Amino acid sequence: MIKRWLPFPPLSLGLFVVWLLLNQSLDIGTLLLAAIFAIAVPLLTQSLRPRGTVRIRRPGTVVKLAFVVIHDMVESALIVARLLLTRRNDEMQSCFVRVPLELRDPNALAALAMIVCLTPGTAWGEISFDRSSLLIHLFDERDPEAFIALVKSRYERPLMEIFEP
Repeated sequence: MIKRWLPFPPLSLGLFVVWLLLNQSLDIGTLLLAAIFAIAVPLLTQSLRPRGTVRIRRPGTVVKLAFVVIHDMVESALIVARLLLTRRNDEMQSCFVRVPLELRDPNALAALAMIVCLTPGTAWGEISFDRSSLLIHLFDERDPEAFIALVKSRYERPLMEIFEP
């Protein structure tokens, strides 16, 4: 019975706590709304979750990838800040780059989406219907081929080791 109303208890708990923190209140209305969201959102988004269990094949690679991503996020934030402070808009070379993908696992693709979106200067544009390529917008890029090689070596390859057999 509980599993029917709370299919993902950690998500429900997280939503409940975040709602209370955002509202900074423990009155009855806030608690009631938090409970409604904690129950309704997981139920409404249940069909969006990939089927089956997530299997992490190489935990050591997860740790290495986490450090690479944190390093790249900090480095990219510094580069973007420097560019914003030292260049004019007409000197920026924003572009879209299509990255060919070998990655197919939906959980790995979701992780790649988070990495791309959290890294300053990049934004996930779209993924092709057959999941063979990814369109990424770059804030300022002078060598798109080098960026493609970076994504494939630093993110895609480790994600394949982690999620795919």
